[in-house]
Amino acid sequence: MQGFVEFVKTLGAARLGAMAAVTAALIAVFGFIIMRVTTPQMAPVFTDLTVEDSAAILKDLERQAVPYELKNDGAIILVPRDRVARVRMKLAEGGLPKGGGIGYEIFDKSDTLGATSFVQNINHLRALEGELARTIRAIDRVQAARVHLVLPERPLFSREKIEPSASIVLRVRGQLEPQQVRAIRHLVASAVNGLKPQRVSIVDEAGRLLADGALADATQSLGITADERQIGFERRMREQIESIVSSVVGPGRARVQLNAEFDFNRVTETQDRFDPEGRVLRSSQTREEQASTDNREGQVTVANELPNAQQAQPQNAPRDQSRKSEEIVNYEISRNTKTEVTEGGRVKRVSVAVLVDGSYGKNEKGDVIYQPRTKEELDRIAALVRTAVGFDQKRGDQVEIINLRFAEAPGSPIAEPTGWLSFLQFTKDDILRAVEIAVMGLLGLIVLLVVVRPLVRRIITPEPKPQPESLLPPGVIAVAAGEGDAPPVLTSQTSKMIDMAQVQGKVHAQSVAKVGELADRNPHETAAIVRAWLQDAPL
Repeated sequence: MQGFVEFVKTLGAARLGAMAAVTAALIAVFGFIIMRVTTPQMAPVFTDLTVEDSAAILKDLERQAVPYELKNDGAIILVPRDRVARVRMKLAEGGLPKGGGIGYEIFDKSDTLGATSFVQNINHLRALEGELARTIRAIDRVQAARVHLVLPERPLFSREKIEPSASIVLRVRGQLEPQQVRAIRHLVASAVNGLKPQRVSIVDEAGRLLADGALADATQSLGITADERQIGFERRMREQIESIVSSVVGPGRARVQLNAEFDFNRVTETQDRFDPEGRVLRSSQTREEQASTDNREGQVTVANELPNAQQAQPQNAPRDQSRKSEEIVNYEISRNTKTEVTEGGRVKRVSVAVLVDGSYGKNEKGDVIYQPRTKEELDRIAALVRTAVGFDQKRGDQVEIINLRFAEAPGSPIAEPTGWLSFLQFTKDDILRAVEIAVMGLLGLIVLLVVVRPLVRRIITPEPKPQPESLLPPGVIAVAAGEGDAPPVLTSQTSKMIDMAQVQGKVHAQSVAKVGELADRNPHETAAIVRAWLQDAPL
């Protein structure tokens, strides 16, 4: 301890202060490096959160003492990567996130005794809108949704009934497919009593009308226009053709273009046909009449005028008789009535153009060479395409298969590593973490070698002892520092002069040593030189 105390005293106050400053700086630098290296990797636990859900989640994380970070004004919450699954399950247990809307949980804490029927109806409407919005957000590509329902009440003593309607605003990623729009409309219509899909309007965040709830046409009300139907048909057929052709020529080595012409006219045709040979008895009526008259003139006698008197009938009296027969028969002629309704959207004509690449092989030198496909292969591909599109020659369909070399030859597939090489597959986060650790380690090494090592070496190295003033070279001034018996401290200029004198002394010593070696090797020449110097020396 006494030696250590003496060593500390020899350092002086200035060096001790420098050592304290260097120590504090080193502690700060290495503390920062250790904190950065030991800080856990953060991963998003939820994204696209509303302000209400973000506040509720932060409150729960603080209660669980889970470290977190906020990004994008609280819309993204990050937690340690190894605790993401546990935090999600814990929050899901508490019903978080709620999705920014109020569902049927609005009735959990409501005062039912003091609530009026109006408040209950409003709460029911809010809960229904919130539940529908949550369900719509579960669809792919839908980020957020808001639902507005109009459920009119039927007035008393009124025969007319007002139909309910709905309006939906969506924030989507990319673009929704027509079938997704129809699915949303039917989903909402099925969840609301009396609501029809034609009464649901859908708008996206850009103001584009995805579905119009005011159209009377059933086809248009479902969100299908003529262009959309044609584009959808062409895309579906093109995908089918590319799939079947690529399975033959290889992926990425076929290009398909398809053009379909549609007839969107709606035609109604009614035909009435009468068959004269097909008679059917409908009704039959027969009528007969018979009449007779006597031409003899009546005689006026007393006997004839008496009541209940019988006239004497003369024999062989002439008479007139008539008979009439009438028959009416009604027949029904066979009649055939046919009504045909041809809906719009019929395919009038289909044109398909298929471009296929050739095959590639290697020659004897190992170079890739191009080989065109044979006519038999092209005919087989054309037969497959005709079958896939439903080729109809009477309709005027056309299918063209052409073999041309593509601008770029297909590259060789990259083989995925197997075995122990598969364990070397790093993700982007792993690479960034490794780079961060390497940078921190390199920074610490630079600080040790460039800053710490020179400072410690300079502090520990003892200073040279001062020489007497008589031995110092001319012009060198020794400056004393301290009081009493403290050793004098030389200036930097004095130290430089001392170093130069030491170098010169070493040079003279080396010269003298060389002269001695020459004298030992050549004693006679050395003695002759000394005699010559003595003879030339002045008396």
